[in-house]
Amino acid sequence: MHASYAIQVYKSVGAHGEVKFSQYPPQNSKKIEVIEFRSDGRQTDTGKMAGKTSTTQNTSTQSPEDQRVAQLEARIQEQETNANAQRCQSLRNNLTNLTVGGRIYEMDTNGKRQYLDSREIEVKRERVQQAITQYCS
Repeated sequence: MHASYAIQVYKSVGAHGEVKFSQYPPQNSKKIEVIEFRSDGRQTDTGKMAGKTSTTQNTSTQSPEDQRVAQLEARIQEQETNANAQRCQSLRNNLTNLTVGGRIYEMDTNGKRQYLDSREIEVKRERVQQAITQYCS
């Protein structure tokens, strides 16, 4: 069979409760169900997968490995989003501290406070504002 072909089969329940399969619609039966057997191995009720007879088309079902990869990618994306949100909050806090005024210092490599003058504070404030504009939406 070609990949775009499907075989339609009629499943019915006979007068005495027996299950029958046929290529042709049954005349005397209690319940009739139309089933499509596709060349790619899928089976579905008629019309449910209209237009999806090709094996190369994307289906909504994923293999377990694809599902695991998708879950990992979603988890990584969530972690990156959370880390970015924390960085943005830190930048905003720094900007607030630089804007409030007062004495501002940085710690040097020896653990001593190095107080910033007004020019250094203004430069730092501009850099933090640029980072917020660039990285925070």
